[in-house]
Amino acid sequence: MRAKITIDKNNIIDKIDRRIYGSFIEHLGRAVYEGIYDPEHKDADEMGFRKDVIDLVKALNVPIVRYPGGNFVSGYNWEDGIGDKSKRPRKLDLAWLSLETNQVGIDEFQEWASRVGSEIMMAVNLGTRGPDEARSLIEYCNGKTDTYYANLRRQNGFEKPFDIKLWCLGNEMDGDWQICHKTAEEYGRVATETAKVLKWVDSSIELVACGSSDPNMPTFGEWERVVLNHTYDYVDYLSMHCYYGNKAQNTADFLARAEDMDRFIKTTAKICDEIKEKKNSNKTINLSFDEWNVWYRTKDEEKTIEKWQIAPALLEEKYNFEDALLVGCMLITLQNNCDRVKIACLAQLINVIAPIMTEKNGGAWKQTIFYPYMLSSLYGNGATLNTEVEVGSYKSKEGWDIPYLYTSTIYNEEKDEIVVFAVNRNLNEDISLEINGFDGYKLDKHLELYSDNLNETNDKDNERVKLTNRTIDDKSPINLKKHSWNMLTFKR
Repeated sequence: MRAKITIDKNNIIDKIDRRIYGSFIEHLGRAVYEGIYDPEHKDADEMGFRKDVIDLVKALNVPIVRYPGGNFVSGYNWEDGIGDKSKRPRKLDLAWLSLETNQVGIDEFQEWASRVGSEIMMAVNLGTRGPDEARSLIEYCNGKTDTYYANLRRQNGFEKPFDIKLWCLGNEMDGDWQICHKTAEEYGRVATETAKVLKWVDSSIELVACGSSDPNMPTFGEWERVVLNHTYDYVDYLSMHCYYGNKAQNTADFLARAEDMDRFIKTTAKICDEIKEKKNSNKTINLSFDEWNVWYRTKDEEKTIEKWQIAPALLEEKYNFEDALLVGCMLITLQNNCDRVKIACLAQLINVIAPIMTEKNGGAWKQTIFYPYMLSSLYGNGATLNTEVEVGSYKSKEGWDIPYLYTSTIYNEEKDEIVVFAVNRNLNEDISLEINGFDGYKLDKHLELYSDNLNETNDKDNERVKLTNRTIDDKSPINLKKHSWNMLTFKR
């Protein structure tokens, strides 16, 4: 099969905000305990953080991490996770029917984030709590004044503020699984009042309001309109969440989900602009796609295990090669929508639907989705270009025309480098790629993720799905193997 891509370096969608390569750590399963924190592990540092995990997270170059939830945050008292560890209470976590020891809280997490080179995207509890607790939390984290919560942070050993700049106003508040879920009117009001007090304490922060928790929710659309009617003047972003799966075991339709993600983004952006016009505002609300991934094998798992365990093995999705292909496609979708999506979080980072897995008292390893995420974060920086693609297509179950070649093109002006991310969604044929508009640039690197077995996985003993550095042949067309993920870099 032949395909042609054409670019114009001056035809720019927008500059990528590096925060689209963010991730997520929730107090859920083994994400925190036995994931980032395991003081008894042979590789633990002086604070109990696993150094092997730190090294893998640093390799991903994660710019921002959302914390502490997720569903967990809607029942969380942040004061339980600060100060003397011997005095911290054990609590029932009703979100995941687990037992929370509170040995890790914001005191520890901000230090871990610093060690991996990430900023924090902090979520506040708008389920069981509200504006009063939120204003206390931001004073504790960011306060420079001689006042109670800022001084409490200092007493706990942190003279300098944590200086957290991005805050989420709750989580998935339209979902009836959420502790104290709310109607759009109820949430819109409490989110507005919380936004006001947070920005009164620290005017330099940015705020994310909750969108509907899934595009298939009956609340989707009207929820966004009502919430933005209340919050528009006070928030900066609207959140989006979506997960995809392949229960039908139809790989072609599964890889077409990236188009569904694209439609979701464009629909949500239009709703934001509808409210902008209604309010006659000069302000644009952008998008925070702060939960996205492949997730379907382990859904509702918390309902089937024994209650009130500490760090039970929950939602430990075992990713195969076709999952890595869709994750690569979803990253391309985010890049191509960088004019509206400024923040995104792969959910999650360690053990729980994650690119990194750990073994208790053992090693850590990379799942198949690790590599598209890593290389997108490392190389997908600069301005996304409008890319014209000429290639054959197939029909999805919805009747959509799905191009076999799915691609993004990014120009990094600082490095004077053009980077192409490309997924060949043809399950049977290679693609011979012709490129136009790259005059003066030469193919410098071709990294490929490929397995002949779409169900191939990695585990602690074997990394079967890993990158191949393809040999560059200037005399031959660029070849993209059937069902493969590719990164091509071009330099002068």
